[in-house]
Amino acid sequence: MLPPDREPAALSPHYYRDNFHKLLDAVEDQYLDILNAEELSFYEAYRGLGFDAQCLYVRLISRVGPWFRVAQLQYPELGDLAAAVRELLDAGLAVQAQSLSVEELGRLCTLPELVQLFGVAPGEKALVLESLRLLADDERRHLQVLASADRAGVIAPAAADVVNRLQLLFFGNRYQGLTDFVLSDLGVARYYPYELDRNQRLFSRREALDAFLACAAAEDAWQQALEQDDVPAMCALAEALLQDVCDEPVAKRRRDRLYNRVARQLERLGENELAIALYCRSARHPARERRARLLEAGGDLVQAEALCQQIAEEPWCEDERDAAARILPRVRRKLHGTRQPRRRDDFQQFDMALPADSGRVERSAARALQAQWDQVLYVENQLMNALFGLAFWEQIFAPVPGAFNNPYQSAPTDMYEQQFRVARAALLDDRLAELSTVSLESELRRCWRAYAGYQCRWVNWDALDENTVAAASRVIPREHLLAIWQRMLFDPRENRRGFPDLLALGARPGHYQMIEVKGPGDTLQESQKRWLRFFASADIPAAVARVQWLDD
Repeated sequence: MLPPDREPAALSPHYYRDNFHKLLDAVEDQYLDILNAEELSFYEAYRGLGFDAQCLYVRLISRVGPWFRVAQLQYPELGDLAAAVRELLDAGLAVQAQSLSVEELGRLCTLPELVQLFGVAPGEKALVLESLRLLADDERRHLQVLASADRAGVIAPAAADVVNRLQLLFFGNRYQGLTDFVLSDLGVARYYPYELDRNQRLFSRREALDAFLACAAAEDAWQQALEQDDVPAMCALAEALLQDVCDEPVAKRRRDRLYNRVARQLERLGENELAIALYCRSARHPARERRARLLEAGGDLVQAEALCQQIAEEPWCEDERDAAARILPRVRRKLHGTRQPRRRDDFQQFDMALPADSGRVERSAARALQAQWDQVLYVENQLMNALFGLAFWEQIFAPVPGAFNNPYQSAPTDMYEQQFRVARAALLDDRLAELSTVSLESELRRCWRAYAGYQCRWVNWDALDENTVAAASRVIPREHLLAIWQRMLFDPRENRRGFPDLLALGARPGHYQMIEVKGPGDTLQESQKRWLRFFASADIPAAVARVQWLDD
């Protein structure tokens, strides 16, 4: 987040090369001992290039390709572009196309170019490409025609797989890339200077990286089978997953997600036994819930009951706990004939009759309630999430193994995982004990001033200000905030949402209420019901405001 009076920084002409070097240097520093021969050869080849050739390589590897028409490359910051191309080819870091498929031709040429170069009838691009397919030309002729028109060749950067692995080592995931450097360079995103320690790196050994890559390849294969609706391939992949033993923790979380995805699709295909076998391998929700449902549907009520009881006693997350609470009474009724009274929510609520307004109903309700309170804030999830993020900032950004892989993270990699609290149990217990004794208003003000502007998934700096944080922490009793934070720590992913829309604050400590506003026809979401039930059990003042519009 940029301060209001700050303009984005200007990028240097060769910023992309500088950033790529940051990536290479960081990976070498963190992971030199596990790089293989192919990756080390890439380092040697790339660093042996001249300045312009290095720039051109980074430009090409950062773009969607793989093929590029040399005649259309325009990088004015480079000197002799033709010499840079030749240097890449000589170093083996670029390859010259020997032929081009119709699909590749379509990506490289505009519609008018295709019509002019190959003499096909004009029309929509898809129809023109189909006409080219029907010509049954040799694919080498496509390249020859294009090269003749351009008076230059078609090239692709080599070692793309190696660069992808290096990016994975740097970022710790497959979705971040060099763009994240640019945002930081511009000053658009400021990242907290958490500790990056080689001893806490994500991939402790080569086997861990290879296990992660194998899982990623299996994910890609599964996605391809889904897109092609290839049922035999789906079943074959499921069987292969059951045979594979993955003990690497860094790949286990990813593998569990894949087990669940594959098993759910197998359910839809009627392959329930295979689905159950995969769910048994997964330690991630909704594996146990789906198993319980399949066991119930298959008539194995004893196992279904035992599994639901296990979930109820040690739930992985809020969704799983709720699912067991729904399934278990039904299974016991079938198994033992016992009936349990249905839980009926009885939330405190009140009615509001408001003039019709084209704006948001929550803002209308806030204005109407203002006369009854010192302040009525329309905060939804923003405020409680921010209070949590500020209160536990140092624990969130603590140097935990595998949590931080690069300087461009707004949260640890396990922020929303079941293991988040387990991995930081001592740190969090100490912080909770500290928060039970200090002045929360003073402490949260201190945190706001210390961390303001740094990227954090929990805090939207644009949505709040320090005074709002201070007012909330001054009026809401400590025991209420601590209870809310404890629940958020149990399941950070789910419990970051569902908070009431409004926070009404009185002039004295303890005089406040959280208010969920519902317009005509609106219903409470499950996440909102969970919080309202929790508030009722903890004696935290909360209510639902039912709004009706007054007739004109």
